[in-house]
Amino acid sequence: MKSISAVELHEKIKNGENVHIIDVREDVEVAEGKIPEAKHIPLGDIPNSLDKIDKNKHYYMVCRSGGRSSRACEFLINQGYNVTNMTGGMLAWVGEIE
Repeated sequence: MKSISAVELHEKIKNGENVHIIDVREDVEVAEGKIPEAKHIPLGDIPNSLDKIDKNKHYYMVCRSGGRSSRACEFLINQGYNVTNMTGGMLAWVGEIE
């Protein structure tokens, strides 16, 4: 499974790269804040939301600490998607970026 750090992903955004981010946290967690460019699809909804995820695009998966996004990556990779896990999740994003 491919991975990227919060700092590396932030650099891509800052440099104007066209990134696709999916935040798999629950609604209450996302209400506390998310990466502005991220699309919110809770982990439990991923299997029924494949029509919202384009197989021709690359996605960065994000959660609170990296565990749920890792599980989402495993599932999506098995479905033929091109995904990368952001290690450390939003804890790393808030700690390093904000």
